[in-house]
Amino acid sequence: MEFNHYSVMLEETIEELKVKPDGTYLDGTLGGGGHAYEVCKRLEGGRFFGIDQDEAAILAATERLKEFGDKVTILRDNYCNAKALLESRKVDGVDGILLDLGVSSYQFDTEERGFSYRFDAPLDMRMDRRQSLTAKDIVNNYSETELFHMIKDYGEDPFAKNIAKHIVNARGKKPIETTFELNEIIKAAIPAKMRANGHPSKQTFQALRIECNRELEVLKNTLDDLIEMLNPGGRLCIITFHSLEDRIVKNAFRKNENPCTCPPGFPVCTCGKVSKGKVITKKPILPSEKELAENSRSKSAKLRVFERT
Repeated sequence: MEFNHYSVMLEETIEELKVKPDGTYLDGTLGGGGHAYEVCKRLEGGRFFGIDQDEAAILAATERLKEFGDKVTILRDNYCNAKALLESRKVDGVDGILLDLGVSSYQFDTEERGFSYRFDAPLDMRMDRRQSLTAKDIVNNYSETELFHMIKDYGEDPFAKNIAKHIVNARGKKPIETTFELNEIIKAAIPAKMRANGHPSKQTFQALRIECNRELEVLKNTLDDLIEMLNPGGRLCIITFHSLEDRIVKNAFRKNENPCTCPPGFPVCTCGKVSKGKVITKKPILPSEKELAENSRSKSAKLRVFERT
């Protein structure tokens, strides 16, 4: 299958990045290279680095960006290693960073990847297929308590406790192997009158994907590093797709803008923590009506921007 991914809020993101022709830019979630292409088009003497952990994305982006030659460097890795990856290439600062935290249409629509409850496939969900942990491992090996907290915290499903109980009961008879097997278990755990509000597996599958790929852990632990990588005036643009991601980004931006931990009312700051920059988007930028009409998967997207000073 061709690597398809709609570049969410493309115009808005490129505008907010304020691309300088001689600047250095990083896309930590390269995907098919849609945002990257627009950045590279604007470079004259500048450099671009793209990181992705999915092999299919690397192949697609390499093909898409080949016309830009040696100004582009593409790396297969997780963006949590971005700082070390660029430092090893003698890059100690960048003028802009982009993260699009959405799962690509390619990943959702490639049946054997196991990301979607719409297809009967092995429970996989790995963005980096070199890693050993799969969704199948999580479903069959996590304790009932661990499953409950995962589904409650990452899926925000009110029936998390019952879903975890049903999973443990089902796997006691035989291992849970496929997405459709899991669908039936989840369906049985949710009252019939509540199943009309979207697909019953949606939140559990989200939770499994987040856990399998350590998505929130990586985001939370990497944001300060990404801000540190920015040159003065450089911008970090992040597109999130659910409230869990958005809350982490909003709080990290706020903390880096105002890191002071002194009690309110102190006449002089004594903690010594200095602001790293300013939040450009006090409220997130949302997709346009035109984009929503073209791509329904954009509907939950939010773009937040931080500028280093």
